Amino acid sequence: MLRNITLTAEDALIDRARAIAADKKTTLNVEFRQWLAAYVAGTDSAAVDKFRGVMAQLGGADPGRAFSRDEMNAR
Repeated sequence: MLRNITLTAEDALIDRARAIAADKKTTLNVEFRQWLAAYVAGTDSAAVDKFRGVMAQLGGADPGRAFSRDEMNAR
């Protein structure tokens, strides 16, 4: 069963969110329900997927040499 809730936000923010949802061929209601489900589950799967994608692209860093303890702790 779906229940209605009332949220308040600035007009400009709502307009931008609706435009983004429309670009995705969905509605703000659907987007919010998806966000709410991820929030309750304790993860935002889109954010996790994006993070993993970035990490995969970065691969690893090779500085070309080993750093001394003093070099690693220098500020």
